Amino acid sequence: MSQPLSGAEQGKFSAAKAATTFVKDGMKVGLGTGSTAAWLVRHLAEMVRNDGLRIQAAATSLQTATLAGELGIKIQSLDEIGWLDVTIDGADEFDGQLNLLKGGGGALLREKIVAFASDQMIVIADVTKDVASLGKFPLPVEVLPFGMQSSGILIERALLDLGYQTAKPVLRERDGSVFVTDEGNHIFDLHLDTVIDPEMLSQTLNGIPGVVENGLFLNLCDTVIIGFEDGSTETRRFEDGAMATSRADNIANLFSNVGD
Repeated sequence: MSQPLSGAEQGKFSAAKAATTFVKDGMKVGLGTGSTAAWLVRHLAEMVRNDGLRIQAAATSLQTATLAGELGIKIQSLDEIGWLDVTIDGADEFDGQLNLLKGGGGALLREKIVAFASDQMIVIADVTKDVASLGKFPLPVEVLPFGMQSSGILIERALLDLGYQTAKPVLRERDGSVFVTDEGNHIFDLHLDTVIDPEMLSQTLNGIPGVVENGLFLNLCDTVIIGFEDGSTETRRFEDGAMATSRADNIANLFSNVGD
């Protein structure tokens, strides 16, 4: 039964629908993780079923791979596919330079590997993810289980050296247990409020022994599609070094079979 989507979900639905126009027959596509990326998977699966779209797809998480498989999209490993034409993923935040903060879903390591192995990265998001500066959303840092506590101490010291006052890393938990990523690692969430110098912070964090990766995706995304409650979308992309913006009205129906 069709039922109306909430404002936020409508924005995610619309952004994901708009992103499908970038996917052409025969492409090699990276599929992101999270609630917005899940809409993309549903839209692409519909195109596979109804329009005969042929793609090779790599997933950034077991969660996405499972959903895609259930809906009829065959998932291959990144090594099987090789280089990708495009990766389409969500974000927890993006700024005016299309720098991203990602990892709320815990898949930041695979997401970054897949994004870097693509000719293009497109981000799909509702309007709440558009921020003046990154950092309000906690920054995830994936760490190895071995020496995890010492890694946390080193992260805290590094943050203090960089001038962050809220420097205490918080070990992520889920359902009362320490969260484990698809790669068997753990995540510290950094509640920084504002990322002062993203490049410096990213380099510093990744230089700490035990840190596998952090959730800052810098100079990687060139297109963001923002979905709004009324079904319209806005696309922002860098063209010849300048930001170009375009709008599309009612790109998606305001109603959807949410259970599909």
